Amino acid sequence: MDLTCSDSVRLVNGTSLCSGRLEVKSNQSNQSNQWWSSVCEDDFDQQDAEVVCRELGCGAPSVLQGALYGEVEAPMWTKEFQCGGHESALLDCRSSGSDRNTCSPGKAVGLTCSEPVRLVGGASRCAGTLEVKHQGDWRPVEDSFWSLKTAAVVCRDLDCGSAISIRQRKESSERSVWRINFICVHSGSTLRGCLTSGSSSSIVDLTCSDLLLQPIISVSSSMYGVSEAQQQGARALRRSTFTILCSIQPQYPRGFFQLTFTSSNSAHNYTQPAVNHSAHFLFPAAEPVHQGSYSCVYHLYVFNHTFSSESRLLSITVLDPLPLIIKSIVLLLTLLVVNVALYFYCKASRGRMPCRQKNTELDHYILGVPAAEEEEEEEEEGAQGAE
Repeated sequence: MDLTCSDSVRLVNGTSLCSGRLEVKSNQSNQSNQWWSSVCEDDFDQQDAEVVCRELGCGAPSVLQGALYGEVEAPMWTKEFQCGGHESALLDCRSSGSDRNTCSPGKAVGLTCSEPVRLVGGASRCAGTLEVKHQGDWRPVEDSFWSLKTAAVVCRDLDCGSAISIRQRKESSERSVWRINFICVHSGSTLRGCLTSGSSSSIVDLTCSDLLLQPIISVSSSMYGVSEAQQQGARALRRSTFTILCSIQPQYPRGFFQLTFTSSNSAHNYTQPAVNHSAHFLFPAAEPVHQGSYSCVYHLYVFNHTFSSESRLLSITVLDPLPLIIKSIVLLLTLLVVNVALYFYCKASRGRMPCRQKNTELDHYILGVPAAEEEEEEEEEGAQGAE
């Protein structure tokens, strides 16, 4: 038996080697006076978690939460970890210079790392050849007595939904593979804990339900231009033209988009084929009935199954242009009244101050340029003309 252990960190009270409450071996310099300490959640972040998962030979961190695997009394680790995320061991990371005096109850770090499993060679991270990393070695998995029940464990570990299909693929020659004890997997053990080494030319390709990337939804209006996809809402003036664009990053050809619209009192669906991985839904005249939430659903038939993926929701508000027109008219009338008032004011005070100078000062005040600067410029121009 080959056994690899970490001598500085461990996860306890979890369901596998890759989950549990984090403990760190304290006082590394004194072999005779060492103990295991829990870590306060406030002293630990995502980059620190990545280092721990890597040190334990697990996949990426998936859950980081205080008291997830039980609370513990002192001792607690007393300094904040400051990992960059690239270190090979947690104790290689820098730590804060000051000690922590207290740690609130329920704040001991609980960490879950994903199993080191991946699907490679497909157009998505949720489809391809199944590979497992064990003892530092990535190998494909032999296709032997696989079932959708077993494949569901892999799709769940990858956060890829449920298993859709399993396919056997023959290679030209034998290679090193992992063999899986299915009784072990179905008993609740982790995939990595049920592996044995072997060689075979038959490996397994797996497709999970969350195969497709998320579509992107955006809107363009003849009055407001294009609304970025990240924005949660958009506006369109009544009777103006607006277009909703559904698109997805290239993975597979064909497919179609379904634009779903819901409002407080109605729901509609519009369908168009995907052309260059996108579809445009034109609305020639915006009306109050078009106000509501829209989402793009991309459908694709591939691998003898229909897959779907939905975008985020986009809210559209239809504005009545009449209040905007009234505001514009009021603004123009206000400017006209101000100009007329200034004209009569200047005319009445002509004997005290020239209107031109008054208007010049006002113009410069509006433009943010001091009047004194212009006077200096005029004096310079006059001097140059005299020369």
